[in-house]
Parts: sequence; C-alpha cells; structure tokens
Amino acid sequence: MRPKHALLGLARMSGAFALFRAMNRRRILVLTYHRFSDAPRAGRTSAANLAAQLNYLASHYTVLPLSTIETRLRDGRPLPYSTAAITVDDGYSDFYDIAWPALRRRNMPATVFVVTDFVDRKLWIWTDKLPFLLSQTPAGELAFDIAGWNISGALTSEAPRRQLASRINGILKDQPDGVKDRLIDQIAAQCLVTLPDAPPGDSESCTWDQLREMESAGIEIGSHTVTHPVLTRVTPDRLHRELTQSRSRLEDQLGHPVTSFCYPNGAYDRTVRDAVARAGYRLAVTSDDGLNDATIDPLAIRRIQNEEQNLTHFQQSTSGFEEAKNKLRAAGYMTSSPVRIR
Repeated sequence: MRPKHALLGLARMSGAFALFRAMNRRRILVLTYHRFSDAPRAGRTSAANLAAQLNYLASHYTVLPLSTIETRLRDGRPLPYSTAAITVDDGYSDFYDIAWPALRRRNMPATVFVVTDFVDRKLWIWTDKLPFLLSQTPAGELAFDIAGWNISGALTSEAPRRQLASRINGILKDQPDGVKDRLIDQIAAQCLVTLPDAPPGDSESCTWDQLREMESAGIEIGSHTVTHPVLTRVTPDRLHRELTQSRSRLEDQLGHPVTSFCYPNGAYDRTVRDAVARAGYRLAVTSDDGLNDATIDPLAIRRIQNEEQNLTHFQQSTSGFEEAKNKLRAAGYMTSSPVRIR
C-alpha cells in the first residue's frame, strides 16, 4: 500500500473523517459526477464505487433535491443537519444505464444537467473529441503546436493517450470557441482520423424519452447550455443564446419551467453569473471545490467531485477533511500535493 493511501486508511480508522463530518454537519454537501461504468475504468465512477458511495450517503446524510435546497436557502428556512445533493453533468447515456437504477433502488433524488444539442444528436461534447482522436489514430507518437504550446507524446497504450488528450483539452479550454474548433479539426487531420458527425455509442447522450422517464421518478433536469462552450470565452450574444435557448428547449420537451443551471467546464465570472440570473435561473452549480454554507450565492454553488474515488477517498472529500488540508497547504503549513488530483 502506498504511504498516502496508508495514511488515509489510518485517518478513517481513527475517526478523523467522522469528526470532520460532524464538525461540518451544518454545511451543505453537493456532489458532482460525470461518467459511469460497469467495471472500473479511468475517468468514470464504477457501479461498485457508486453503490458504496450511495450507501454511505444514505447512512450519514439527508439527500434532498437540489431545488429543495435552493428554495429553503432563499426563504431562510433551515435545512436538516448533514444535507447533501447529487448532481450529474452532461447527461451521458451511462447515467441512465448505470447510475439511475442505483439511485432508484435507494429512492435518492439527483439533478442531471444536460446539453440540449447533445440530447438532440446534433453534436459531441467537445472534450470527448480528443480522447476519440487519440484512440483511433494509427500513429505511435504525435507532436502538436497548439496555441503556442508544443505538446508531444508516445501513444503506446490507453494511459498515455488519455493523458495527452487531457493536456490538450486543458489548453483548448482557454481558447475562444471558434479557435478551439479549428484546432480540433487540425488535430484530427494530423491524427489521420475523421470525426463522425455524431459521437460513438459510448459517448452518446440520454434521449428525451429517457430524461422524461427519469424525471417522472424524481430526477431533476437542468440546463448545461445548448452546445457546452466555455462561457467566459464567448461573445455576449452567444452567451445569451446558450442560456436562453437551452432553457426554452428543455421546457418545451419537459413541459414545465426549468430554473437550474450548470456552468460548462466550471468556467464562470461575474458577467456570466449575472447573465445566468437574467436568463431566469434560480440556482447554478460550479466546479469550485468545497462545502457550502447557508450564505452561499445560489448561483455559485460549490461541489465535491467524485470520479474514480474509492470509499476512503470519498469519505475524506465529503467530510471536509480534504478541504481543511487544502487550506493548510495554501497557508504554507503543508507542502505535499493533494491526495486527490483531478
């Protein structure tokens, strides 16, 4: 066992996580997931890990719909101690296949944020394109000049292909939307791979019928824009369209008002936050890591991310133990890297 894992296990057995969970019982835990898999797989929450996490939540938290938490916060009404909510970004079909049955068996609510053009089968989620290209290229090694960055890597197995795709996506995230799309096309040409118009089956969205079916059983559906751009990198007109047209499409398909939103790639600033408010959303979730106090801005809710976490890591991050470690590290009292890296 690696030293950090051994220390985590010792912290759990000593009761440190339970202590931090009790200390933070007045704070609100909002969890975020993206992808799911039957068996362990990089970048996804396995069915076994999800089951363990949900069982832990059922034992130690009151899991409420995100909309209920938002309403009580705005009205100043108290929430139960150890309140939690579950959110899922993007709305891939593996949520319907793997996560929803596990939630339904436990009668647990969740909120799924969907990209409307993705559900309509008009586009890919852009971050899926690089992993696809690097998985399909016949090249054994590639080098790219991307926005002034020289990126190269050997493609000898799945792990280095995934790592290279992640590095490139990190650079692309900071590019204007049109530039990002052109760069992806250039990378596809260099990889000698043609991107299909629609994503492959492993990267498909839930359908509208599946979303309506899940909503009828307690799953809330929120907006994740029309096309999943980085909202801090688009024009004001594009920002307005992404916010309003996605909401309109959802309301047309679901038959009721939609007031929850998720910032794609976690990118937001005051301009974007205020545009979300003007578009009629009452709550919005970020990728900012941490627990929430009752004074949190309902349009800037922090979340805890969970991909690939075993139960010990899950207990660490949800209890507030990891948040405290990171604060000590930021203050200079700790120098090692965080145990959980995303």
